[in-house]
Amino acid sequence: MRTLHVITGLGAGGAEQQLRLLLRHLPVHSDVIALTHADAVARGLRADGVRVLDLGMRGNRDLAALPRLTRAIRAGRYDLVHTHLYRACVYGRIAARLAGVRTVLATEHSLGHTHIEGRPLTAGTRALYLATERLGSATVAVSGTIADRLRDWGVPSERVHTVPNGIDAARFRHDPAARAAARARLGIPHDAYVAGGVGRLVPGKRFDTAVGAVAALPGVHLLLVGDGPERAALARLAR
Repeated sequence: MRTLHVITGLGAGGAEQQLRLLLRHLPVHSDVIALTHADAVARGLRADGVRVLDLGMRGNRDLAALPRLTRAIRAGRYDLVHTHLYRACVYGRIAARLAGVRTVLATEHSLGHTHIEGRPLTAGTRALYLATERLGSATVAVSGTIADRLRDWGVPSERVHTVPNGIDAARFRHDPAARAAARARLGIPHDAYVAGGVGRLVPGKRFDTAVGAVAALPGVHLLLVGDGPERAALARLAR
């Protein structure tokens, strides 16, 4: 079976990393198309032996990307197309149908209450999503919250399936030596209670809320791992 995954971009983000982890465990070989910005995770995927194509899309309204994507899907003679993230779901579902692919799955990794992929969520955005969702076979939500949001938008319940994000448990198993070394390197007492957060330092992650919460707990440390435009503001807030 020939499988293609279409994703909005391949920068350093959670959905992108989830796709890379997923491909390592699938029983079939898959190709990947990024609509734009095939960056850090694309390099990792290629190192894993995955064929990655950067479509070079210039923005949400770059409609010229649609025929390019359709041609790529048709040329690959794929049996299944699996889309990830809002923009890829919209363009990917249409292109897959135009290319004659009958089985089209989608995974929604992040649907905010007021924003989606960093942009305000409007009635038009929702309507476009619902119109193209009907072209797919089913939609996977990575959490109950996202599943509920899809149903609230009007996606029929029988088309929504909740599959939580996977975790490489072996990679993150408890290692007392690594724990002690990390605490020593960061100057954290060996017996201190530590709360941790990992992700892009952007407003939507609400790391400012974590800083405020931990600041109210005596003796508790907060360790944030990541980078992004909110880094300086979070550092000031922490101080």
